[in-house]
Amino acid sequence: MIAILKKEFHSFFASPVGYLVIGLFLVLNALFLWVFDNDFNLFDYGFADLTPFFQLVPWIFIFLIPAVTMRSFSDELRLGTLELLLTRPISKVQLVLGKFFGALLLIVLAVLPTLVYVYAIDQLGNPQGNYDLGVLIGSYLGLLFLASAYTAIGVFASILSENQIVAFISAAFLCFLFLFGFNALADVLNSSFFRNLSLQNHFESISRGVIDSRDLIYFISLTAFFIGATVFKLEHKIR
Repeated sequence: MIAILKKEFHSFFASPVGYLVIGLFLVLNALFLWVFDNDFNLFDYGFADLTPFFQLVPWIFIFLIPAVTMRSFSDELRLGTLELLLTRPISKVQLVLGKFFGALLLIVLAVLPTLVYVYAIDQLGNPQGNYDLGVLIGSYLGLLFLASAYTAIGVFASILSENQIVAFISAAFLCFLFLFGFNALADVLNSSFFRNLSLQNHFESISRGVIDSRDLIYFISLTAFFIGATVFKLEHKIR
């Protein structure tokens, strides 16, 4: 699995993909948070916290993570190298996990530079340092779980088709459905069942700084479900 992870991670930086993903993520965040006049602008927000940042990132992730994962299995299917890859002494689960963690590591690497924003709000606060550290830690933890779920969805979507565009659209749609779609259904149907399926609800819950086991179980279960679905689909592909 480690070999697949390294291969996947290094492949991002062997082409412009890795640099584009990190650069685009940081530029978009910087423009919306510090430059553009919009609801996410930290100067207009009036409080020394990163709430606008954590409201913005799920939207960026909906397009960014599918762009990272769309080639995970699509390339293997298109080039006919999947069977060759499976001749290696690794299980299908290890193969899927290697690709999953390789993509997730790139996303984590893209998020790490945003820690400079913590220093910025520390300096902007009146008095300095006037921000809720618990909420900040919870929000970053929620972001990690959100990225994990999106990545699992993206890897699953990539095995559905050898066409990368189809994989990208499928992943973006599923991410949008889980983040906002189920909440909309819950509002229309007044259903707590669909509300409990919403990524947005669980992400916002963790972002309050309170670590609830129900939120952790949800994120772990959702990630595990799509990883399992990818393994199942992989077995079906090679029969």
